Amino acid sequence: MSQLLKISLPDGSVREMPEGSTPADVAAAIGPGLAKAAIAARVDGELRDITRPFTGDATLALVTAKDEADALELARHDFAHVLAEAVQTLFPGTQITFGPSTDDGFYYDFASPIIDGKHRPFTDEDLPVIEAEMRRIIAANKPLRREVWDRDALIARWREQGESFKAEWAAELPQGEEISVYWSGDDWMDMCRGPHLASTGRLDPAAFKLTRVSGAYWRGDQRNPQLSRIYGTGWLNKKQLDAHLLRLEEAAKRDHRKIGQEMDLFHLQQEAHGSVFWHPRGFVIYRALEAYMRRRLDAAGYLEVKTPQVMDARQWEQSGHWGKYRENMFVIPDEVPNTEDEGPVVSNDAAWMALKPMNCPAHVLIFRQGIKSYRDLPLRLAEMGCCHRNEPHGALHGLMRVRQFTQDDAHIFCREDQLVDEISRFCDLLDVVYKDLGFGDYAIKLALRPEKRFGSDEMWDWSEQSMRDAVAATGRNTPEWGWEELPGEGAFYAPKLEFHLTDAIGRTWQVGTIQTDTVLPERLDASYVAEDGNRHRPIMLHRAILGSYERFIGILIEHYAGKFPLWLAPVQAVVATIVSDADDYAREVVAELQAAGIRVEEDLRNEKINYKVREHSVGRVPNILVVGKQEAEKRTVALRRLGEQQQQFLSLDEAVAMLRQEALPPDLKS
Repeated sequence: MSQLLKISLPDGSVREMPEGSTPADVAAAIGPGLAKAAIAARVDGELRDITRPFTGDATLALVTAKDEADALELARHDFAHVLAEAVQTLFPGTQITFGPSTDDGFYYDFASPIIDGKHRPFTDEDLPVIEAEMRRIIAANKPLRREVWDRDALIARWREQGESFKAEWAAELPQGEEISVYWSGDDWMDMCRGPHLASTGRLDPAAFKLTRVSGAYWRGDQRNPQLSRIYGTGWLNKKQLDAHLLRLEEAAKRDHRKIGQEMDLFHLQQEAHGSVFWHPRGFVIYRALEAYMRRRLDAAGYLEVKTPQVMDARQWEQSGHWGKYRENMFVIPDEVPNTEDEGPVVSNDAAWMALKPMNCPAHVLIFRQGIKSYRDLPLRLAEMGCCHRNEPHGALHGLMRVRQFTQDDAHIFCREDQLVDEISRFCDLLDVVYKDLGFGDYAIKLALRPEKRFGSDEMWDWSEQSMRDAVAATGRNTPEWGWEELPGEGAFYAPKLEFHLTDAIGRTWQVGTIQTDTVLPERLDASYVAEDGNRHRPIMLHRAILGSYERFIGILIEHYAGKFPLWLAPVQAVVATIVSDADDYAREVVAELQAAGIRVEEDLRNEKINYKVREHSVGRVPNILVVGKQEAEKRTVALRRLGEQQQQFLSLDEAVAMLRQEALPPDLKS
């Protein structure tokens, strides 16, 4: 007689099931409706296939489409496998590598087939036929079946099939580790941890779209073979897909690179990969934002500092960054290279320096100057610090990912008893800044200890709990604030709070962060004299609100679609004439506005006024002051607001006073 398994359900009930039973069997025993709706299961907390048998007594939570996060992860993973099967069916000789799900879809990397001795890379023109084959596979409702293979047998199969990349990966898995594969029907297989849906037919064939093809390197290393990466977006139903495609369409209109060119804000070019050339109008935005942040930091008790761009490599070794970030650091020899025909030559005796990828070690060195007392704490050091990180060329993306950037960086040195209050103060400051900048909706997440880390478990326990306590003290550890804990996603030296903005079209951006750190003060020997007369290590808080000015301005451009609030607009007003008789008055209006601190330009061209208004509207100028002969005689203006059809007729004094008040930054308004 077989043993009965005890399966505990979320409502507290227990089902007894025979050995060999699956979550699908439990769903069927509960009722036909649940049997149809259940798509996967959480067994003892682990997401698994609904057809995978239990191995003993277990807790069970059945997953349905209502559990959207899990359901989307499953669907996107399945779409990636269906994509790989479709490509190999259509293009024999293609090798498969990896295909994960992403935040809005999936991708798969392929080694393209060899034709006439050369690899034939995939192109966007291939996508429609691949989509059609994917829909055929989905319609076939092929069962997705899990098997466990012996490592050596699987390596042999991959080699036999000509799958060199899969064979290489399987060969690196630990001997004796359970290796699972998934069959699509009986004719296609991929190595995968799973889980998957029960069959391809559980996918909605109208809920995905292949979006683009790009190049990629095997394992992300440019020294390895180049692959073709096919991207797709995948959802649970067509309604979700259509909504996403609409967001993509809107996002394309808001692309900061396109708007930046239209508004003449900035450009990038190959002579300075990943570094921004700010044009005068773009730098107006930068300076306005920087000045606003300085005023907020001054009011919050921060002291601004400036630290060197280049520091000795030994300093980075001592801080621990050399071991963790070396591949992302620009290093330079501390000597003048010889020049020969083959180019600059560096001697073997050269000492090495590095452009700073972050500001924190330099701030510790400032803290160490002079003896610090417990009465000096908290000490809040801020820096608009220019940093460099050696990002791969292929990863660069406009303002969003660059090599040279300026952080709105600060480090707070405090005592243990001050930690919760300092984190709470930071959360309050960040809240004011985000709301001033138009981001009332953001989520707070706590990134917990990673597997590879510095420090003891006791230190991590204390740091993580301090973060929880600080957010709780502000009342923001609730679902309304998007509160969530993220296991394994902390920095190597400390847990961190992450702040995720939601923009005007529903996209999220991780920008602000604050991290506790007891490791760096120890490594760099920072201390203060405590009340007991002994030396103690300060707690170091790494914090940023914007993250970097470059990326945050990119986010602002896309959030506002270039239609900035008046205080950030590079050109706040244009005075445009109807007739040349009004030119002198137009110049007078410009002078009055300039005297009031308004960034204003004049348009005295011999063009029709409708043409001028249309052109400046395309340039996203928020205010157009139209003047003609009548306005000159009455000393009035006709004010046209961007996006509005109606115009206001105001005296010059009224218009100047109104725009002066409207153009004030949020922190300066009464």
